[in-house]
Parts: sequence; C-alpha cells; structure tokens
Amino acid sequence: MGIFNGKVAIITGGGKAKSIGYGIAVAYAKEGANLVLTGRNLQKLLDAKEELERLYGIQVLALQADVTPDDESEDRVKEVVKKTVETFGRIDVLINNAQASASGIPLSMQTKDHFDLGIYSGLYATFYYMRECYPYLKETEGSVINFASGAGLFGNAGQSSYAAAKEGIRGLTRVAATEWGKDNINVNVVCPLAMTSQLENFRESYPEAYEKNLRAVPMGRFGDPEKDIGRVCVHLGSPDFKYMSGETITLEGGMGQRP
Repeated sequence: MGIFNGKVAIITGGGKAKSIGYGIAVAYAKEGANLVLTGRNLQKLLDAKEELERLYGIQVLALQADVTPDDESEDRVKEVVKKTVETFGRIDVLINNAQASASGIPLSMQTKDHFDLGIYSGLYATFYYMRECYPYLKETEGSVINFASGAGLFGNAGQSSYAAAKEGIRGLTRVAATEWGKDNINVNVVCPLAMTSQLENFRESYPEAYEKNLRAVPMGRFGDPEKDIGRVCVHLGSPDFKYMSGETITLEGGMGQRP
C-alpha cells in the first residue's frame, strides 16, 4: 500500500510528458494518490490521465486551467478547487509547479507583457491556489509544495521576471508557513534542476552551451523528474516531514549551495 492511498494531490502543470510536473505525478501515483492535473493543453492532460490511470490504478481529474492577466483566471482556479472537492471530497497536497516565462530577455528589454507572463503564471497562480485550497488543507492537515528556482536565488541573467515571480513565491511560502502552522499545514519550496523535454531541445540546439551548463553541476548530471524531484515531493507531503515548514530545498546536484 502507498502512503497516499485514499488521498488527493493537486499538481499544476502536471500534464506534459518529460516534465517536472509529470514526474511528480508519477511519484505520487505510485504511492496511491488520486490526482488533479491542471495545465494549458487539454490533450496533454488527457494523455497523462490515461497513462497514469492505466499504469497505477488511480483516478485522475484532468482540468484545463491557465492563470493569465485576465479577469477569468481567478474564477478558473476556483472552479478547479470546486471540481476537485466535488469529485474526491478532499485535498491533501497542493503542488504549485506551473510557470511560464520570457527567459533570455535582458531586464532592460523586458516589457510589461513579459513581466506579467511570469508573475501571473507563477506568483498569482500560486497565491490563488493556496488561498482557495486552504479550507480543505486545514481539514486534512495537509501540505503545500511550491516551486521556486536557482534563477531567483542566484540572480541568473536574462531571467528577471521569472526570478521575481519565484522569489515572490518563496516569500508567500514563508508567510503561509507562519500563518498556517497552527493548522498543522506545512508549506515548503523546492528549487529543482531536472532533465526535461525543454532541456533536451536545448541540448540539440545548443550542444556546447548544454555541456557547459552540465559541467557546472557537481554531480555531473541533471536530475530525473520522478526520482530526484518527485520522490522528494512525496516525502515533503508525507507525515514524516510534517515538522519541516517554510524551508527552501534546492535539488540541483550540489549546484544550489548557499549560506
């Protein structure tokens, strides 16, 4: 029996194959969790649903939802939470993984649209989901796992809006850990580095730059989305790690060292 049998996890950005979100979904599915997967592309979500249900015997609710600078984004998140509770009756773990960004554009050339893309898809989405899930997480004494990045920790060039969103998420996480501690809800941040389809495309297009980035990782490899990122997220959502809250965990093969 898995440690999440009968429990429910919401994973934003969980429908894309060879992604961190899907790796987390597999890790939770192997532990028996029923899943709610959200994302922009409905077909990818349905493909993920079919595979996860077939391989692991769990139930998956696939919901198209994207947080953008429009008047409907907040309502879309509310609808996701409403349908989750209608379907499963509970929420045990919220994993805010989804993020879009205008990476590679210098700060001096960033437009408001570039900045809004990062802030809304990351920071606002995390805020909306946390606020709407809170009453149900309080009932289950659940867990929140938010995603930040070394781009924010270390100020990576060309990542201004992305870094700003991610550092905002870290601040939001710490406040929630303080306010929700009385409810026995633990809230933590993961900063990942993993081999995804996007990184594979980068390797094909820019092999020399890829090798340079790889050499910067002390372990000499990029992480596996399921084994190196997803499994840590399983532990962070489990009773064994309940007393850990408000922390930032870097999963970057030794590259994320900081004071």
